[in-house]
Amino acid sequence: MNVTGVGATSATAAQTGISAATQKTGMDYDAFLKLLVAEMSNQDPLNPTDSTEYVAQFASFSSVEQAIQTNKKLDSMMTVSALTQANSLIGQTATSADGTLSGKVAAVRAVNGVVEAILESGDSLPLISGTTVG
Repeated sequence: MNVTGVGATSATAAQTGISAATQKTGMDYDAFLKLLVAEMSNQDPLNPTDSTEYVAQFASFSSVEQAIQTNKKLDSMMTVSALTQANSLIGQTATSADGTLSGKVAAVRAVNGVVEAILESGDSLPLISGTTVG
């Protein structure tokens, strides 16, 4: 019996699953389960993987997935908090850190996690370190 062939198939299947998952932004549950099924289908019949290893892999993946979801929600909450604070700037004069842009704040918005002041002139001023208001 040629055990090397089975091991090579398993590595190829695993690499294919990893490559497909990497093309997305990250591995999701479907990709993980496909990889797990491929690993189980192509394991060495003389030295099968212990089922507790599969449970441990799934538990680890679930923990990482939950941490990612928690971080996304925290980022969203931070953006909402920053927007709430930035609302108090409406009607005040804001000046960029380098002093090249200045004007009265008409509105605020969040773009890709960065809070910007929209000046009455229509210009956008990122509210970053060094921006002065008053």
